[in-house]
Amino acid sequence: MSKKGLKIAVIGGGSSYTPELIEGFIKRYNELPVKNIYLMDIEEGKEKLEIVGNLARRMVKKAGVNITIHLTLDRKEAIEGADFVITQVRVGGIDARIRDEKIPLKYDVIRQETTGPGGFAKAQRTIPVILDICKDIEKYAPDAWLINFTNPSGVITETVLKYTKIKAIGVCNVPIGMVYGIANLMGVDPKRIYIRFTGLNHLVWGTNVYLDGEDITEKLIGMYESARSLSMKNIPELPWDPEFIKSLGMYPCPYHRYYYLTDQMLKEQKEEAATVGTRGEVVKKLEKELFDLYKDPNLDVKPPQLEKRGGAHYSDVACSLISSIYNDKKDIHVVNVRNNGTIADLPDDVVIETNAVVDKNGAHPITIGHVSPKIRGLMQAVKAYEELTIEAGVRGDYYAALQALTTHPLVPSATIAKKILDDIIEQNKEYLPQYK
Repeated sequence: MSKKGLKIAVIGGGSSYTPELIEGFIKRYNELPVKNIYLMDIEEGKEKLEIVGNLARRMVKKAGVNITIHLTLDRKEAIEGADFVITQVRVGGIDARIRDEKIPLKYDVIRQETTGPGGFAKAQRTIPVILDICKDIEKYAPDAWLINFTNPSGVITETVLKYTKIKAIGVCNVPIGMVYGIANLMGVDPKRIYIRFTGLNHLVWGTNVYLDGEDITEKLIGMYESARSLSMKNIPELPWDPEFIKSLGMYPCPYHRYYYLTDQMLKEQKEEAATVGTRGEVVKKLEKELFDLYKDPNLDVKPPQLEKRGGAHYSDVACSLISSIYNDKKDIHVVNVRNNGTIADLPDDVVIETNAVVDKNGAHPITIGHVSPKIRGLMQAVKAYEELTIEAGVRGDYYAALQALTTHPLVPSATIAKKILDDIIEQNKEYLPQYK
C-alpha cells in the first residue's frame, strides 16, 4: 500500500451515492492520502457516470485537495493497482428493484429490496457479477481490500469470502443510523453513544447501549414511548410497542419491522403500492431529481437531498473503515465479517454483522458467545436462508433456491415460495446466467 498516494476504485461509480463517498474522502484527506479515485460503471450507466464524475471533480476542486477523479467504463483500468476497491453495484438498475418488490406483493408477501424474496432476487442477479469483479481484483490488484456496500451486503460479502481469495469486509449504514437515532433521542453527541451489535446484515440487534461507557439499555427501553416521534434521518420511524421492546430487552434494527410486525407492514405496503407505488418507484423519481441537481455546474458540494435517497452516513462508514485499515488504528467498527466462532450459535464460515477491531490486517470481531433464545431462532433461520441463497446464486441450483425461499420466515409456504421463485427467474432471465 503506497504511502505516496492511494488509488481507490469505485465499481458502480455512477451511483447517486458517490458524492457522499467523495465527501468522506475530502473530509479525511489529511489522514487518508487518496491520490486517484477511479469511478467505473457499465456502458448503460455512462451518462450518470459523467454527471456524477463532473460533480465529484467540482467537489475536490472546491475543497482544494490533490485528488484526481478518473471516469472509466474499463473495469481493468479502474482496478489495476488499486489499494481499495469499493463495490456499490445494482445489477438491473432500479427497474429490477421494482420488479423485486412487485413479485412478492402479488402473493401477499412482504416486499423489500434486501429482505425476503426481494433480497433473494437481488442476490441472484448480483452474485455472478461480484464473482466476476473479484476475478479482476485477484488478477490486477491481489493485495487490494474489497469494501462491499452492494446489497444484500451480508450475503454478497459471504459469497466473496467463501468463493474467492479476496480480502473483503462488508459495510452498511444501518448500525450508524441506529447510533444517530439513539443520540437524537438522548439529546447527545453521537460520539458518546456505543452500541454492542449482534446478528446479521439487516437483522442486527443492539444488545447493549452505552452512553459515555455507562450501560443505558434499560433506561432507553423505559424511554421508548417517546421514541415513537423519533425521526431517524435515513431510516423510517420505528413503530415498536413499548411492552414488546421491554420483553425483548434490546434495541431492534429498522428491518426487524418486517419480521416482528409482518401483518402491519404488509398492510401498509399494499396501501402504498396502490397509492404512491412501491419504494423502488419512489426511489426512481428521487434518482431523477438528484441527477437533475447533479447536472448543475454551480453545484460543488453534496446536496442535502441525497439523504432522502437513504445515503446518510455512507461516507462515514466506508471512509472511516478504509482509514482504520490504512492507518492501523485498531479502533472499533460495525462490519460484516466471517463469524469464526464469534457467535457460537452459527457456523464459523458464515458472515455476521457485529463490532470488530480494525487494523492493517482487517476486521477482528469481538467475541459474543451464545445469544439469547429471544433472537437465536430468527437469526439461525435467516442465516440458513442466506447460506442456501448463496449456494443457489453460485451454482444456479433451482432446488437450493426453492429451499432458500421456503426457509425464509417471511414466506408462508413452499407453494408460495415456488410461485415467487418461478416469477423471479422468468422476469430476470437476462441477469441469471447461472440458471441456464
